[in-house]
Amino acid sequence: MTCGGCSGAVERVLKKLEGVKSYNVSLESQTADITAEPSLPYETVLEKIKKTGKKVNSGEKDGETMAV
Repeated sequence: MTCGGCSGAVERVLKKLEGVKSYNVSLESQTADITAEPSLPYETVLEKIKKTGKKVNSGEKDGETMAV
């Protein structure tokens, strides 16, 4: 994420994604911290973020490193 439009795109998909309880998208640190219901798969969140055209460099679920 290199601009406000980039982080805004990620925020918009997270806002619409059912099961997302909260999120914090930081342009400065280029991260997105997401808290979701247990029923929302990690892969679904990852897919939605990737569909915005943003590159995902790393992922973590419950403190465990996940594939991206």
